[in-house]
Amino acid sequence: MTKDELKIVFFGTPEFAVESLDALIKNGFNVAAVVTMPDKAAGRGQKLSQSAVKKYAVEHGVPVLQPVRLKDEAFVEELRAIGAQLFIVIAFRMLPEVVWTMPRLGTFNLHGSLLPRYRGAAPINRAIMNGDSTTGVTTFFLKHEIDTGDIIDRVSIDVASDEDAGSVHDRLMVLGAKLTVKTVESILDGSLTTHPQSDFTDEEPTPAPKIFKEDCHIDWSRPAEMIHNHIRGLAPYPAAWSELSFGGPEGEAQFSVKILKGRRADNAPALAPGQVVLEGKRALAGTGEGGAIELLSVQPAGKRPMPGADFLRGLRAAEKGLNLWFL
Repeated sequence: MTKDELKIVFFGTPEFAVESLDALIKNGFNVAAVVTMPDKAAGRGQKLSQSAVKKYAVEHGVPVLQPVRLKDEAFVEELRAIGAQLFIVIAFRMLPEVVWTMPRLGTFNLHGSLLPRYRGAAPINRAIMNGDSTTGVTTFFLKHEIDTGDIIDRVSIDVASDEDAGSVHDRLMVLGAKLTVKTVESILDGSLTTHPQSDFTDEEPTPAPKIFKEDCHIDWSRPAEMIHNHIRGLAPYPAAWSELSFGGPEGEAQFSVKILKGRRADNAPALAPGQVVLEGKRALAGTGEGGAIELLSVQPAGKRPMPGADFLRGLRAAEKGLNLWFL
């Protein structure tokens, strides 16, 4: 079978998936259609917004399917009529069995972790939030339980101690595109081998559940290293946050502040967990153990991102007698 004869349907939504779609097309593979999320209203004007995958597909003349329900009979029949031998899923919804069992050569997924570590919706964020020094991408065939299928291939990268989720996301996006092409080539030439996930570790699989707003709240009683990892694991989006009090730890919250970038502060004064001070040119917040966190970039509610020291200077806390505290 040639690249032209192998019909592929590509399932994906965000920018992370576009890199692999682009790599497939540039390498001459026959992407017969893409399946992506329906357009949704966004912004003040509630204008319809297209997914990154749809925008790319339209620009490159690839047919687009946007089902509301993946089990819808009309969609399933439309999909079946394409006659694709292979489905590829990257950053998309969980597929029903009637869909992922359809193609003769199977359905494989590209996942942003070294499975079986970090099964779930937020593998990149969770790995960095946990302070992992290594992560990667994995291709595997779909089966009933999410992210549990037999592994086709994995590639790892090292993660720097000050690297955030945005940087790791972008590196894995490029690495994942190369692995996607390599995986399709192995399917096409018959060299593919698969292994159960248990072959790669004796540890229990780790979850990577979807991140909600409360997951992003910073607990300043935790050690500095854990808070540092929490901040960089959520940067630049959805971002770690705290509420700022002007009256100490027992005061009322005035507004929320996103902490976009921080680092462990050397030679910092002793601070209580959550206590916020301006020391020279540094904005510092106390932690439960291991010193303070220097607030390098913050975003107060309703405002643009700014250096932490500029933010504190703008509050004029000392002049006003304010006792600043993150709750």
